Amino acid sequence: MSIWNYLDGRGEFLAFLTYQHASLAFQTVLVGTLVAIVIAIAVYRFPLFSALTLTTSRVALTIPSLALLALLIVPFGLGVVPSFIMLAFFAAMPVIGNAIVGLRSVPDSVIESAKGIGLSRRRILFSVSLPMAWPVILTGIRVSTQMVVGVAAIVAYVLGPGLGSLIFNGLSRLGGTNSVEMAVTGTVLIVVIALVFDALLVLLGRLTIAKGLS
Repeated sequence: MSIWNYLDGRGEFLAFLTYQHASLAFQTVLVGTLVAIVIAIAVYRFPLFSALTLTTSRVALTIPSLALLALLIVPFGLGVVPSFIMLAFFAAMPVIGNAIVGLRSVPDSVIESAKGIGLSRRRILFSVSLPMAWPVILTGIRVSTQMVVGVAAIVAYVLGPGLGSLIFNGLSRLGGTNSVEMAVTGTVLIVVIALVFDALLVLLGRLTIAKGLS
């Protein structure tokens, strides 16, 4: 059976799975990014804590996602909750490193100039440091988004939402009717989601990054 025959009459079902996958990825990246930026703001002024946080975030990325998901089943059971926590955790890791590097790369002369005109520490952070660090942070968000969109497929193992169920159902039925079509369709739709998100983040960067920093 051709993939076009498989797609015929399944548009609504595939659109729903695609929406679930995109929504889960968007929400977890958003939460992970906010948590990562808060952590970076808390530690970037302290070299020791910055180094420890950077190392920890890089090491954390080596944790097998499926193993972490299995551990989360114990306290949270199956479904959306362990899926969300696992993806938000992995979403935060690339952003933490980039946020710390970006904030620490703001020149001291710029900070001193801001202090010289009477800006408070909070005002300097939000009007000087974060805007100057934003291009580096956004790069981390793009990496995080691509990773999460792909990793989100495995949440099907714990009955999580998204296109992973389509892929794994197809793989588990290899040789059966529509098995290859299911796996290919799920994979292609995940790639499309990743490309759309990346295009939107590129557009966000063009709209929010000052010309002198791009």
